[in-house]
Amino acid sequence: MELSTYLTLARDAEAEIEVKRSRFLCTLRRVEDETAARAVVEGLRREHWDARHHCSAMRIRSDAVERSSDDGEPAGTAGAPMLEVLRGHAGEGVSDVVAVVTRWFGGTLLGAGGLVRAYGDAVRAALGAGGTLRRTLVHEHLLDLDHADAGRVESELRSRGVAVLDSDYGPHVTLRLGVPPDQEERLAALVAELTAGGAETRVAGERWVDNLDS
Repeated sequence: MELSTYLTLARDAEAEIEVKRSRFLCTLRRVEDETAARAVVEGLRREHWDARHHCSAMRIRSDAVERSSDDGEPAGTAGAPMLEVLRGHAGEGVSDVVAVVTRWFGGTLLGAGGLVRAYGDAVRAALGAGGTLRRTLVHEHLLDLDHADAGRVESELRSRGVAVLDSDYGPHVTLRLGVPPDQEERLAALVAELTAGGAETRVAGERWVDNLDS
């Protein structure tokens, strides 16, 4: 069954930690596909050309992709722990994100355990800086209203938790509403109540929206 909601990165972020004079800079970016994720990795490789390693992990929901790279670190000590942090964040994982940890070697070997901790901690720090938001798959409904009623109906819908995605003012006002599939009957009842049975919505498609509940 396809998920209808998931967590993603709220904002692009960076965080740096230092372990025994080695610097670990984690860059987090929200991405839509693997091509965009790989472009982020290559861009950081060019930007931080003086660093020894650019380890990465990505999770892309739409492509069902999970990948990681140790980029020259001992196998399993960098990319894999980074990916595990993305998978386990907030108990459900974060998707549509790429994490790149750029390491400048400080002259002291950290050992396998030290590397695993450092790379994981760098990603955790960046996730703390960037935060997360929830994306929800909604069905789009169009609602045509007279100008005299549109303001009141829109305000009432918003106050009752209905996402108003857009509004178009022409001969009539058309509101574009977003509701999860299991809330469509409730929307129909609300519209009937607010318009005294004078209007109905029509389905116009579906889309993913951020922060539906905010």
